Amino acid sequence: MANVLIIDDDAELVELFQEYLQQEQFQVSASLTGKAGLEMALTGDYDLIILDMMLPDITGTEILLQIRQKSLIPVLMFTAKGDDIDRIIGLESGADDYVPKPCTPRELVARIRAILRRMDALMVDMQTQDIQIGPLQLSAQKRQVLWFDKPLDLTSTEFNLLETLVRKAGHVVSKDELSQRALGRPLVRFDRSIDVHMSSIRQKLGNQQDGQSYIQTIRGKGYQFIRD
Repeated sequence: MANVLIIDDDAELVELFQEYLQQEQFQVSASLTGKAGLEMALTGDYDLIILDMMLPDITGTEILLQIRQKSLIPVLMFTAKGDDIDRIIGLESGADDYVPKPCTPRELVARIRAILRRMDALMVDMQTQDIQIGPLQLSAQKRQVLWFDKPLDLTSTEFNLLETLVRKAGHVVSKDELSQRALGRPLVRFDRSIDVHMSSIRQKLGNQQDGQSYIQTIRGKGYQFIRD
């Protein structure tokens, strides 16, 4: 039974989701303030956090950044419907996925289960073979990437994306496959989550000596990690 924490100041909405999630066999805790929610999130007692980006005492982005300094726990954002800026900022700050408000409890549960399925699959993937390509060393068991012999600071989703690319280095990986493997859901139209995460990974890797990125965009097809 997964333990979920909701951080949102909308008491009625929290109560609705709390009741629905409990009916779906989740253990649910909630905080109506950001600061208290952050303290709860950092206890390590939860399997997933649902975080509203608009909180009165501290922004969701600030909470997310502080969580990511200490934990890779999956974080699902609540964002305003149609607010691409919130989504991009949240994803860049380390969120794993987002749900636009208003959303139905059923959609929320579907997103949560997709993330948790992906996390379960990662536990199995931990037994897979480590990878070394040029200056990159990836340990599936430790969920760690060394880049030019230095640890690369990646979120859980970024690690999943990079692992998917490097395991198929030299070949194009479609955005749909990346979404399935990293986010646990099919790619939907106008969803820029993969692009935002990929931009963050590129910044952390830097460029090759010729100025080209180690991760190439293949227009209309997907992304490719350069082998040489």
